Amino acid sequence: MAGYGPGCMKSDFPLDRRHLLQAAAALAATGSAAWTQAASPSREASRDLSGVTLRVGTYKGLWRPLLAASGQADTPYRIDWRELNNGVLHIEAINGDALDLGSGSEIPPVFAARQKSGVKLVAVTHEDLNNQATLARKDAPIRSIADFRGKRVGYVRATTSHYYLARQLAEAGLSFNDIQAVSLTPSDGLSAFARGDLDAWAIYGYNGQIARTQYGARVIKTGVGYLSGNFPIYANPRALDDQLRRAALADLLQRLQRSFAWINGNFLSYARAQSAETRVPIGDIVELFNRRSGDYSLGPVSDAVVRSHQDVADTFLKIGVLDGPADVKPLWDRSFENVLRLPAA
Repeated sequence: MAGYGPGCMKSDFPLDRRHLLQAAAALAATGSAAWTQAASPSREASRDLSGVTLRVGTYKGLWRPLLAASGQADTPYRIDWRELNNGVLHIEAINGDALDLGSGSEIPPVFAARQKSGVKLVAVTHEDLNNQATLARKDAPIRSIADFRGKRVGYVRATTSHYYLARQLAEAGLSFNDIQAVSLTPSDGLSAFARGDLDAWAIYGYNGQIARTQYGARVIKTGVGYLSGNFPIYANPRALDDQLRRAALADLLQRLQRSFAWINGNFLSYARAQSAETRVPIGDIVELFNRRSGDYSLGPVSDAVVRSHQDVADTFLKIGVLDGPADVKPLWDRSFENVLRLPAA
């Protein structure tokens, strides 16, 4: 996942906590269409999730402090948080059965589709694109993407920065062959940028903010117009096939949806929680939020979301990043659709 993801969709929620958990367990236990015809609410309500442990991937400052700050952390199951700093690692952990739920951008699943991975995409968040930025050092003779020719440009392979940098270069009549492209992790990229080993850097989230505030980086372009803003939530098919873990996943997705709804009206509280975990100054976090490209949300899979994802795969094929076509549709799982269409608080 690129950056951090506060949320929106704030409205009144008429169900109490007990009824919500009953609905989550019932909806999650079977496919949504079958549930509407055959599931027994009384049977689903009796499910005991106290013995369930969900292995959940998180990014520093994201879901873990968000659930706590919004009052959604008191789950009837245990969460084993596993901090992984990009979507590729989340998918690799799911493929290795080391994770039940993770998240990231649309980009890693494109490669997963090409490799026939079993990962499933069960929901989607819509997030800020202004914190996805192509930066230049303050002293670099760069004023536009066209000036990147021959320059040392950092990016994070198989992430949003890989995708939007490729599109921005193509728009300027360039390709990765025209620059000195350097694939680095976000933390290594920040160190390289600070040392002057990079002239420019395509990056997201806190690291880009630090580059701006501490090292004077200049924003050449943002992800607006190049990215959809859709960030899928990844799930382990083995967890989806287990009735108890599936019920717990449904509950967790709803908690995250309510947390995202809470965030826009309570961002300072969330910023404090983020700062405590990340050590990023509260003011910098609030500045990122105030500059956001739009509201945040967490919702179900839709036709438009799947089409957008296929557009990404087709673009990667066109610009030569993929060695063949990737069909992303089989990755998307719509069985939580009804759960996530319950009114959000």
